[in-house]
Amino acid sequence: MQKANLIFLTGFSAAGKSTIGPILANSLGFDFIDIDKLIVEREQKSINEIFAEKGEAYFRQLEQEILASIADKENLVVSLGGGTLENDASFDIVRNSGTMVYLKSDVNALARRLSNKDDRPLLKGENGRRLAPDEIKKRIETLISRREERYAQAPISVQTDQTPLGKTVDKLQREIERYLKSRQNS
Repeated sequence: MQKANLIFLTGFSAAGKSTIGPILANSLGFDFIDIDKLIVEREQKSINEIFAEKGEAYFRQLEQEILASIADKENLVVSLGGGTLENDASFDIVRNSGTMVYLKSDVNALARRLSNKDDRPLLKGENGRRLAPDEIKKRIETLISRREERYAQAPISVQTDQTPLGKTVDKLQREIERYLKSRQNS
């Protein structure tokens, strides 16, 4: 059963899910969890290590298991991995159990934020090679085009790269509270 007050933050890596999530949860009086951090704790390995040793399919299965375990929670903000919604079962869990919020960022802003990160396995080349900035931008464009259809199904969406963090959280809080109220009245 869908709960409006189970909030799933979705969007591409570096869109602000892990930064905005705890602040937003605190503002709403909700708890916060980060799916990627839960996986790292559970596996006692970094995401890069999990991808390298067991592959993306294994990682996506872990995401799905965690999502299934929290699908009945309330008053919770959940930071999803950037690719979580690519897994059909995970997408169904999110869509059917809570409210998706899309944190959207411009490709250039994402490429700038991610250009020096080495903890994003899908933004690496063969044998873990660090991609050049133009390759990172192209990879981001490819991944976003693959994911955008599902991201866009979120009833709440906010641009995260043009507004200061505090104003973004305030806007999200207002939109989520309005959405929760409309769901209660319907």
